Amino acid sequence: MTENKEKMVSVYAEANPNPESMKFVMNQQLLPDGQSVDYPNLESAMESPLAQELFNFDYVSRVFIASNFVTITKNSDLEWVKLIPELRTFLKSYVEAGGPIFNEGFSAKKVEVSELNGETSAEDAEISKKVIDLLDNYVRPAVEQDGGNITFKSYNDGVVTVHLQGSCSGCPSATVTLKAGIENLLKRMVPEVKEVVADGVTV
Repeated sequence: MTENKEKMVSVYAEANPNPESMKFVMNQQLLPDGQSVDYPNLESAMESPLAQELFNFDYVSRVFIASNFVTITKNSDLEWVKLIPELRTFLKSYVEAGGPIFNEGFSAKKVEVSELNGETSAEDAEISKKVIDLLDNYVRPAVEQDGGNITFKSYNDGVVTVHLQGSCSGCPSATVTLKAGIENLLKRMVPEVKEVVADGVTV
């Protein structure tokens, strides 16, 4: 997983609801399906040489890597039309040359119910499992289409806390998506759920 065999790599840019983010899709697997990593700054990206290289572009403020795409968030007033050719060329050249995506020994972690807080009651653990299954099977595929990811953080007294990554982080429409889409789905499928909130997201 750390190195790519030389092959012709195609990269295309795909817009998403966050105007500050762009999804770059490749014909190359970067991570196993269902796994992703989110780097909000250079310091957090020490495990990924690819992400470190992307942060060398002074307008890159966040890097999100998932199955076959990289979502890049910019922090400048520059227009995407000027940035996309440069980023596409870099990603294509880097991956074709077999540049390492991650350091040796790296593995993206998935949250398992068994890893939840040991004080969680059996009932809450069962509700958490239902919520995680729904997020994995119904919500995450749609969120990935928009260049982001959603992960379960906790369930407590009817409130589900999730973590939004990639293009979803800081997206102007994230609150609408969270409340109108995700919250409605979970409340319908899991009656115990009263509210869904996002952890650490500024919208």
